Amino acid sequence: MISFDRNAEGVATMQLDADELAGVVKRLRRAEGQIGGVIRMIEDGRHCADIVTQLAAVSKALDRAGFAVIATGLRQCLTESPDGSGMDTAQLEKLFLSLA
Repeated sequence: MISFDRNAEGVATMQLDADELAGVVKRLRRAEGQIGGVIRMIEDGRHCADIVTQLAAVSKALDRAGFAVIATGLRQCLTESPDGSGMDTAQLEKLFLSLA
C-alpha cells in the first residue's frame, strides 16, 4: 500500500510501504552492481562496445525501477482516498515523462 501526503508547499508526495519498496530496491541494487561492473570495465580498458552494452542494461534497470514507482502511483490514483490526498493526473504525467 502507498499513501500520499502533502509537503509544506502543498505538493503531493508518495510514500510506498515496505512491500512495494522491496521490488524497487531490488532493481536498484541490481543496477548498482551493474554500475560497479561498468566502472571496472572502463578501468580495465574493455572494448567500448562492451561498455555501451552494459550501460544500456543499467539504464534499462533504472527505467524499470522508475516505472515501477510510477505504476504504483497510478494504481493509487485510481483508488484515491476521498480526502483528495493523491497526486493529480498532471503530476503523475510529469513524473512519467521525466523518465522518457
